[in-house]
Amino acid sequence: MATQEHPIPPFPAGFLWGVSTSAHQIEGAADERERSVWDAFTAEPGRVKDGSTADVACDHYHRYREDVSLLAGLGVDAYRFSISWPRVRTDKGLDFYDRLVDELVAAGVRPVPTLFHWDLPESLQEEGGWLNRDTASRFAEYVSVVADRLGDRVKKWITINEPAEHTLFGHALGAHAPGKQLMFDALPAAHHQLLGHGLAVQALRAAGATDIGIANSHGPTWPASQDQPDLEAADFYDLLLNRLFADPVLLGEYPSGLGDLMPGDVAADLKVISEPLDFYGVNYYAPTRVGAPQGEDIEFGGLTIPAELPFSVQEIEGVPVTDFGWPVVPEGLTELLTAFHERYGDRLPPVVITENGCSYDGLDDRNRIAYLDGHIRALHKAVEAGVDVRGYFVWSLMDNFEWAEGYAQRFGLVHVDFDTRARTPKASYDWYRDLLRAQR
Repeated sequence: MATQEHPIPPFPAGFLWGVSTSAHQIEGAADERERSVWDAFTAEPGRVKDGSTADVACDHYHRYREDVSLLAGLGVDAYRFSISWPRVRTDKGLDFYDRLVDELVAAGVRPVPTLFHWDLPESLQEEGGWLNRDTASRFAEYVSVVADRLGDRVKKWITINEPAEHTLFGHALGAHAPGKQLMFDALPAAHHQLLGHGLAVQALRAAGATDIGIANSHGPTWPASQDQPDLEAADFYDLLLNRLFADPVLLGEYPSGLGDLMPGDVAADLKVISEPLDFYGVNYYAPTRVGAPQGEDIEFGGLTIPAELPFSVQEIEGVPVTDFGWPVVPEGLTELLTAFHERYGDRLPPVVITENGCSYDGLDDRNRIAYLDGHIRALHKAVEAGVDVRGYFVWSLMDNFEWAEGYAQRFGLVHVDFDTRARTPKASYDWYRDLLRAQR
């Protein structure tokens, strides 16, 4: 891959440039928080490919000042991080986030916390976790506590990160914590996360917040062929991974038939789930090529897709791939955003790309530079097509604990030596810094 020679066109004034991380992936200091579902998951042999844990991770908890200096040197407007619910449940848990937010504000970097990024307290999982409706209410209570403490300095909030992945990988396929293999019986976890999101919006509004969104993962679904079985399979996949999580939030309704599968008073819950948002966060990585089931398990992108699912995920041929094996298709971002603009119309708030990035090894990471260059240009095309896009966050600031992959996949603009925790900016860090300077 290669970057284009001409400069990336300017984005609208006030466009928000940032980077993202999550608490469990970088903080470490596991002995200074409650146990999470990911601590329990990684303790089981075979769950993480390299057998590692996030007990220390990047040690961001103790090195956050160094990391804020990296953010300041990068020149980002904003830093999207997540708050560890298990840490907040300890006596001094919010003290760390107080210090972090103060450091960010002093450095001129806007704090953008995500309130749930997959690390549910294990004690709540023992009570049913997201399969238990009460977890949504408990989440809103926790959000109120955080907003009361940080709301004087934090103005932009994200409720939940990627409920689709947490439902599919964590509750349906068992590849992520909490390791459930419930298949379609995992749907209540989707509903309760969405309900938790809506209740969190209400809690944030009650605390005076005026800039609230969610971070949903989305990507175009491409049928493997125009044959009817492939078209039907692709439509079903798109329904499960895209519309199931966008329609309730943006339209106040589930796609046809899915609401009947959800627990509780769904009509009443949807009024909460669809609380108006100030922005809609999109995490984009790649399109997915989907066909009819092939009658056998399929290994794809580090996951096993069971044969009993009514679709198969297939390779997109003729495009480069990352070290993770994910296809690199920048134009998919333009396609996704213009399709959302058309589908949801004035129900779609301003969009923020809350994650976009890739795994490549090495300090001279020219492939990452080409990836980011291509996707930012694709994002600009969506803006030119009329999509109201207000920001872009690279995943990720630094190499980190990549969930079930352990430390094998490196998504960072900054290299982390996991023996010494030393940070070294990569070529992509310098490239992104220079881009931000040119955009101002």
